[in-house]
Amino acid sequence: MKIYTKMPDRLKPFFLKELEIANRYFSMRDFKSSWLHFERAHILGQPYPYQHTLVHWKMLLFGIKIKDFKEIIGQIPRLLVGGVKSFVGEIPVGNTGGANVPPLKRMDIPQDLQLIINECK
Repeated sequence: MKIYTKMPDRLKPFFLKELEIANRYFSMRDFKSSWLHFERAHILGQPYPYQHTLVHWKMLLFGIKIKDFKEIIGQIPRLLVGGVKSFVGEIPVGNTGGANVPPLKRMDIPQDLQLIINECK
C-alpha cells in the first residue's frame, strides 16, 4: 500500500487541464462532455487527497447546477470520505467518481490517462 499526500508536479498540469476542459464544456452547456472531463480529472486525482476531494466537490456542484438529485446525493458521501480513502491508499483504481458507478468499483483506466500516470510517477 502506497500512501500519497501530494500530487506530483508533473501530473498537476494534466489534472488541471481536465478541470479546465470540463468547465469550458459546462459553460457551453455541453454537459455530457463536461462530465467526461470531470471523470477524467477524477481518475488522475483519485490517489491524492486534495485533488480527489476537489473533483468530488466539482461533481457535487455539477449535480446542483443541472438539478440532478441522484448525483447530488451520490456525491455527498464521496466528498466526505474520498480524500480519506486516498490518504490511506484504499481507492478503487480507475473509478470515474460519479453516482452512476458503485463507489468501490475498480475500472479500467483509459489508455491515454494511463500513459500520463506512468510518465508522471
